[in-house]
Amino acid sequence: MTTATRYGDAAAPASRARLPDVAGVAERAGVPLAWESYGGGTPALVLMPTWSIVPSRIWKAQVPYLARHFRVVTFDGRGSGASGRPSGAAAYTNEEYAADTVAVMDAAGIDRAVLVSLSCGAAWSVHVAADHPDRVLGLFAIAPSCGFSSVADPERDHVPWDEPLPGAVGWEKYNKHHWLGGGYDDFLHFFFGRMFHEPHSTKQLEDAVAWGRQVAPQTLVDVTAGRLGCDGAVCSDIEARCAQLTVPVTVLHGSEDQVRGLAYGERLAELTGGSLVVVEGAGHGPLLRDPVLVNHELRAFAERFAPVVPRRSRTRAVGRRRRALYISSPIGLGHARRDVAVAGELRRLHPDLEVDWLAQDPVTRVLAAHGERIHPASRHLASESGHVEQESGEHDLHAFHALRRMDEILVNNFMVFDELMEREDFDLVIGDEAWDVDHFLHENPHLKRTPYAWFTDFVGWLPMPDGGEEEAVLTADLNAEMIEHRARFRALRDRSIFVGNPDDVVPDRFGPGLPAIRDWTEQEFDFSGYVTGFDPTAYDVDELRARLGHRPDEKVCVVTVGGSGVGLPLLRRVLDAVPLARRAVPGLRFVVVAGPRIDPRSLPAVDGAEVHGYLPDLTEHLAACDVALTQGGLTTCMELTALRKPFVYVPLQHHFEQAFHVRRRLEGYRAGTCLDYAGASEPEVLAETLVRELGRDVDYRAVETGGAARAARMLAELV
Repeated sequence: MTTATRYGDAAAPASRARLPDVAGVAERAGVPLAWESYGGGTPALVLMPTWSIVPSRIWKAQVPYLARHFRVVTFDGRGSGASGRPSGAAAYTNEEYAADTVAVMDAAGIDRAVLVSLSCGAAWSVHVAADHPDRVLGLFAIAPSCGFSSVADPERDHVPWDEPLPGAVGWEKYNKHHWLGGGYDDFLHFFFGRMFHEPHSTKQLEDAVAWGRQVAPQTLVDVTAGRLGCDGAVCSDIEARCAQLTVPVTVLHGSEDQVRGLAYGERLAELTGGSLVVVEGAGHGPLLRDPVLVNHELRAFAERFAPVVPRRSRTRAVGRRRRALYISSPIGLGHARRDVAVAGELRRLHPDLEVDWLAQDPVTRVLAAHGERIHPASRHLASESGHVEQESGEHDLHAFHALRRMDEILVNNFMVFDELMEREDFDLVIGDEAWDVDHFLHENPHLKRTPYAWFTDFVGWLPMPDGGEEEAVLTADLNAEMIEHRARFRALRDRSIFVGNPDDVVPDRFGPGLPAIRDWTEQEFDFSGYVTGFDPTAYDVDELRARLGHRPDEKVCVVTVGGSGVGLPLLRRVLDAVPLARRAVPGLRFVVVAGPRIDPRSLPAVDGAEVHGYLPDLTEHLAACDVALTQGGLTTCMELTALRKPFVYVPLQHHFEQAFHVRRRLEGYRAGTCLDYAGASEPEVLAETLVRELGRDVDYRAVETGGAARAARMLAELV
């Protein structure tokens, strides 16, 4: 029995870079098998299930990239994910998994496919290729864990599977009595610690342990007994099956695999006459720990079976104009406004320079308003803003954890960038907080193809006080990885530009035993000063107010929450406070800007408040106002500081950048009044704070001008 659902173009939910085009359930021998299909290219790739301790989501870093070139099908193996969980070891033999694979291929309408496997999934791929050679084009096996009797495993061979082992240590935890006797969670941490032993693998470990907890210990006992030939299951001769294969085989194995050593990969390649790719220093999970490398190898293997090799063309360097690729962070709009200003100054220095933008909503709205050219490859980017919105609560965004949980999206977006650099020629790449590009270039420095400049306005991941020791460890680990990247590959960035001044950098340390953030930043970065993108002295406020329809004698409050779409709760609270504020200041006019990702119609109508969506000329409204209220984002706060406007800012809860980095900078400029969200929850407090701010004489430190020109001069040297 087969059922299938076809999906439309709905935006992917948080933590998913791409939704399936079709999802279905194939039933075989009474066991439902949940499968998903992505893309439509040739050949088809089936990403095989692996040990039931994880579901098919373990392929999350491969699916979006491969699906742009091939058809990709994944399925949860029996005993995992959304598939059925039959009882008994006999239900989980290699033959059962192989038959399930054929059933899923039939349900998905796939005649022949490349089978891609991880760990014990390699044995199931071998069975399919041996028993159904007409259905398989080739096998790509990552870290194969096949039961080769000819390969010795000194760490594990002496450990009994089905005998009680009190006080189990090491691989003695791979034991059914340990799992069923309360040691299952202990085993998960041990096993995945061996699978992802590489430094800075905290996210991979976190994901894997969470997946493992979705499987009952008894189910994993049955699955494992089936593979081992215990409890009534019959274990087939995998080596004999390997000898039957006639299709091409590639094996990719880490030299430091602590689950199944390199000898297993070498033996599979030997038995099948296949090729072997050894990843030096890698462990048992390179598909998550080294996704870019694995994606490249998978694509190269699959293209051997493509019907036509795509035509490529290149232009001689001397025969083309100079080109820059600009990547502006889509989380908010501030990056886009300053980047447009920098690009304009850069063109003044190099009039022949063409600038293409790799960008997504809401940045594309700013770029379109300025007539900038958005590269067509941008359509393949997964939505970072959408992810942030899904991660947010009521004026609450745990920015650090949201970024960690964006790993799948970041891999996808880097692969889009990487493909673009492979196909087209650029003379300069500029990344403004393009975290994906910076991280994966440092992980894969050989992929740097042109001069590269990095922008940021903060340095250092900082834990929130209520995150406890665990969050402090995680932020320090990410900081340490960044420091190691920069020390090892100093030449990778041709420019590191801090948008601001040394005094804007927080005084904290990166973590225990790590450098002070300011000291390290001063060594690593050039400082451009702040980039406003406009001249605050150029506005004729009286003329501007008249053009915007404000009377000379009325007071105007602008309320804006940025471009990420997480500000809806704050806007509702402000609108609750409007009547109270207008009672204190009769005629006070509110201009409420919902931004590009909040529907103005979702907000209530309130006398004295006009609600707008995205305003490309927001800076003009800020220049014309008497007071403002904003979320704690850096750009709007610094624009108000440069314009010398009194304002209240309400930082997002658990947003470390707004809580620490932005607040330090604003305090240095003596700018704004900070109100926590708890205070903003009371309309009386919010109204009173706004009215008090309205009457305040500002004494802000002047915001320097010329930041965009200084940054452009630094970039111009690279073109």
